[in-house]
Amino acid sequence: MTRPDTIRFRHNQAILVAAIVAFVGALPLATASLWLLWVLLIPLAVLVWAWRAGTDADSRELRLRALAGQRRIPWDRVAELAGDARGRGVVRLDDGELLVLPAVRAADLPRLVSATGQDLPGGAG
Repeated sequence: MTRPDTIRFRHNQAILVAAIVAFVGALPLATASLWLLWVLLIPLAVLVWAWRAGTDADSRELRLRALAGQRRIPWDRVAELAGDARGRGVVRLDDGELLVLPAVRAADLPRLVSATGQDLPGGAG
């Protein structure tokens, strides 16, 4: 359950619609033979990923959510938030590990930092 002060970043909801359309479109093929039922797993996995994957941030931690799991990162482990060459948000941890923040763009980083309750340097926050 998310707290009211949690900022959530999710992928575009059009991916959900595309996954539903792909699932419905795969039904005739999958029901033609029992050997083809696995075809339904692909749009189903995309649907679950689009609904679940993303980044949650609050004053205590970052939560990076994927298809089947999540990783919690306390803010005191974060050394740097930045954008990469593709415009995605990335975090560098205190041990040097770089992680891509799911569904976070470089332009979203000020909003992400605001979840900590701190201001950005230079008053932009």
